[in-house]
Amino acid sequence: MSILTDRDDQVLIQGGPAGVNAARRMAEFRFLIGEPINVPAFVFPPDAGTSVEVPYGAQYLSIPVYGTVHEAIHNHPEINTSLVYIAADRAGDAAMEALDAPNIKLVSMITEGLPEKDARFLIKKAGDSGKIFNGPSSIGILSGGENRLGVVGGTYDNLVMGQLYRQGSFGIVTKSGGMLNEIMWMVSMHGNGVSTAVGLGGDTFPGMTFVDCLQMFEEDPETHAVILVGETGGTLEEDAARWYASQPRRIKVVGMVSGFCQEVLPKGMKFGHAGAKEGPMGEGAANAKKDAFVKAGILVPDSFKEMGRMIGDIHDELISEGKVKLDETGSSVEIRHLPKTVEAAIADGDVLAEPMITSTICDERGDEPLYAGYPASELAAKGYQVEHVVGLLWLGRLLNSQEVAVVRRILMLTADHGPCVSGALATIIASSAGIPLSQSVAAGLLMIGPRFGGAVTDAAKYFKYGVDQGMEVDDFLAYMKEEVGPVPGIGHWVKSVNNPDNRVKSLITCVREQGFETPVLDFALAVEKKTTLKRDNLILNVDGAMGAVLTDMGFPPEALNGFFVLARTIGFTGHWLDQQRQGSRLVRLFKWLVRYATPSRRTVPPLDSV
Repeated sequence: MSILTDRDDQVLIQGGPAGVNAARRMAEFRFLIGEPINVPAFVFPPDAGTSVEVPYGAQYLSIPVYGTVHEAIHNHPEINTSLVYIAADRAGDAAMEALDAPNIKLVSMITEGLPEKDARFLIKKAGDSGKIFNGPSSIGILSGGENRLGVVGGTYDNLVMGQLYRQGSFGIVTKSGGMLNEIMWMVSMHGNGVSTAVGLGGDTFPGMTFVDCLQMFEEDPETHAVILVGETGGTLEEDAARWYASQPRRIKVVGMVSGFCQEVLPKGMKFGHAGAKEGPMGEGAANAKKDAFVKAGILVPDSFKEMGRMIGDIHDELISEGKVKLDETGSSVEIRHLPKTVEAAIADGDVLAEPMITSTICDERGDEPLYAGYPASELAAKGYQVEHVVGLLWLGRLLNSQEVAVVRRILMLTADHGPCVSGALATIIASSAGIPLSQSVAAGLLMIGPRFGGAVTDAAKYFKYGVDQGMEVDDFLAYMKEEVGPVPGIGHWVKSVNNPDNRVKSLITCVREQGFETPVLDFALAVEKKTTLKRDNLILNVDGAMGAVLTDMGFPPEALNGFFVLARTIGFTGHWLDQQRQGSRLVRLFKWLVRYATPSRRTVPPLDSV
């Protein structure tokens, strides 16, 4: 048996991320004891209508999130317990809502910092309605082998080592959550484990008292002893001593009080818990509480080491009296091991997982990303530039200084070409329609293709083909005319021999200054000499020049549009910001920009005549 909670309880968790973490820990406990998860719902208004994935064993279970307790219980009438993880300024209302629900018999509040007036209202509400309010600031409640409310008990390994998967004979009640976990461990080491462990919380006005818990333990036939740990402040310990001394009790009680150091500190000084302080006249002092325990017949150890010995002695007495059987002192239960994550199993060498993708350029598994093996921060510290990163991520190698200069020149020359080209226009229209930056820039980038920017890829492809095949220019032009069509990278709407494209001139000058071999560029310029004899605007355009130069640098043709994407992202971002600064309105074409080629207005015929 146990007190307060058992395996049949169904728990509503009120709260967001902290509540989800509690559900995960509770699911671990349920898996350990071989019971299904018992959290059917969450209440967290910001996430209402969604669901939360909680791991249970080797599967993930989807648990719905509701906006109100009423809605949760309407859909899950089996709920009888609530855990409150709501922030302190709203926790009072949340707990009150739970106490108002007829199905809910126990509300445990984990929230810290609850205003004292709210705590007093909740205590009165619970008393008037015959319900139990545990907390605030409770770590939760755990009944060995039965149920776990909150994260009390710690990690899965702690649950196993503390033998919390089985029912024991020792009850525990403390104000401190950390102390509760410590005593559970001691009971597993020196006794036969925990019946129920209760965290009261250390606030000035707790919903439950030591006496409440002692009375429940006294009435639980499977609990034979209780470990009680109090602290400076309040009168709960003195009340427990009076209860124990008032009549003969079935249970043995071991009591300890923390906070003796406060005896030498100024009166009224508060420690970690809101209630852990002496009154101005010394009320609530640790020594007075210890004396009350001793006078009441409660066993009071002088140290934790002696507490362990006392627990062991009590356990031996229980065995000799036949209240605990020898086969209950150890566990022959087969422990269920929590399934490993895939990452942990791979790290331990237990599984072989086939990769879904392969990356040869970047590895982020360490402290920072490695670009082709080089730490990003180290590259920056040693003066490498973004052009070097392009080389590492696109080619898997560091570009040399000559290549860096060319890439930098290309990015500068192709960053933008005004608002009228299709990519920039798409971005401007999207910006004027109130579309955010990333989507607007993406709209412009979607225009990059065979007719806008795409010539750089085909120019590289065919110029390189001519070089690789050892073609003469005339043979190349004949091949292109017969097999492909116009030569990509040759021709311009405006620029010509007499009106050259300064971007092309700048790029070629930069390349010549670097002094590396450029067979593809040389071939493209030879083609230009032939084509401009036919018409003076059949010049090598910026796409053709980029394609030839980058191919000479070792970039594959399929990567070349990446330079256009990279450069134009700068320009498209600028256009978006420009429109935002101007507060541009929605763009609508003037009618005179449209040639309407539709039939003239005519009469619609009767439907049955069609």
